[in-house]
Amino acid sequence: MELLTPNLGLFFWTLVIFLIVLWLLTKYAWKPITHSLSERERSIEAALNDAKKAREEMDNLKAENEKLVEEAKVERDKILKEAKDNKEKIISEAREEAKQEHQRILNEAKANLDKEKDKAFKELKSEVGNIAVQVATKIVKRELSSKEDQEQLVDEYLEETNLN
Repeated sequence: MELLTPNLGLFFWTLVIFLIVLWLLTKYAWKPITHSLSERERSIEAALNDAKKAREEMDNLKAENEKLVEEAKVERDKILKEAKDNKEKIISEAREEAKQEHQRILNEAKANLDKEKDKAFKELKSEVGNIAVQVATKIVKRELSSKEDQEQLVDEYLEETNLN
């Protein structure tokens, strides 16, 4: 039972050793430990602040990115609208040009047709005039006494004359 009974000498030396260890720890170990804990606390706070700043910067970049995407969509829509308007304008101009060309060709064809018609009509008049002169000359050369002779002469001249 001696082990359970506290001895005053043992208690004294235990207390002295404890105080010496406490003094040594306070003098040599406590400051570096508290200093390293303070440093660790500051580095954790700095890391948290950096993370917060990074998150804010990320949010700002995300907002800016969304803004740029929206601007790009607006610009794309504007370009597509301009392209569509230009396409419609070009098609409209091409149609108008085709109509004008069509009308010009029709007018030229009509003019050529009228010229050819007038030319053919003049040639026909000239030919009819020549035929009439030939018929008159033959009639004058030959006097026709009866109606039957006149009809026979006209029929002969018509057969001789080709009206093609």
